[in-house]
Amino acid sequence: MKSAQPVAPLPPTLAAAPYRIVAATGLDPGDRAYQQDQLALMPHPRHPACVLGVVADGMGGRSGGRKASDQVMLTAQQLFERFDPLTDDPQDLLHRLALEAHTVIRLTAVAAEEEPHSTLAAFLLMPGGRCHWAHSGDSRLYHFRGERLEVRSRDHSYVQSLVDRGELTEAQAQVDPRSNMLLHCLGTESAPVVSETILQALRPGDSLLACSDGLWHYFSDLELGRVVQQLPPRTACELLVQKARERAYGGGDNISLIVLKLLPLTA
Repeated sequence: MKSAQPVAPLPPTLAAAPYRIVAATGLDPGDRAYQQDQLALMPHPRHPACVLGVVADGMGGRSGGRKASDQVMLTAQQLFERFDPLTDDPQDLLHRLALEAHTVIRLTAVAAEEEPHSTLAAFLLMPGGRCHWAHSGDSRLYHFRGERLEVRSRDHSYVQSLVDRGELTEAQAQVDPRSNMLLHCLGTESAPVVSETILQALRPGDSLLACSDGLWHYFSDLELGRVVQQLPPRTACELLVQKARERAYGGGDNISLIVLKLLPLTA
């Protein structure tokens, strides 16, 4: 495993049910020769109870995919530094992140004669417990309450469209060889489709998971919920990467994940 980094606990929020935030990230090349996934987990520089998490799975060859995912990270950092959680619109921040990263990726493609693309899975946890999501492609966002899955983002992929039409079950989609066929992502010729979700009130006992398909492809929602609930974030990241590598049998993709948990102040 290349990295599993704990993030220092952040100050309590001002929510009615106060919590503390603990989190960790994991990044591993899997069985690939190069790393195209990138991630970022950033507490706000002036409001530490506001946290932005971003996962980007780059596509387009050794250099093209990495350029695309790096651009997503750079755009996220620049926008978040100027964001004021007390006055600015969280959904606008995530929408601008997607569109501005998409635009620069397209310019990179023209200049370098490459075809870089990237998925996006981003969450913005606001002071007080509201959480905003945005995603494009098949990198995923999960919200667990205890072990139970509350919400999961829906992939912008061909097999997900078959599931939505009732032509495949979720279990069949998990092993379908067409699972890497995306319908939308950043860097395509047309403007990206970005799906957005608002979670109104997170509370102690809730967890967030953002990850690329190099991770989620090898787990059921139930397995992910149990690991995230039962283990500290750093240990959960290490275990999930280890098991994904084992289950890939030497054919695994890059892996990236963020685990963030809300704990009672007394925990």
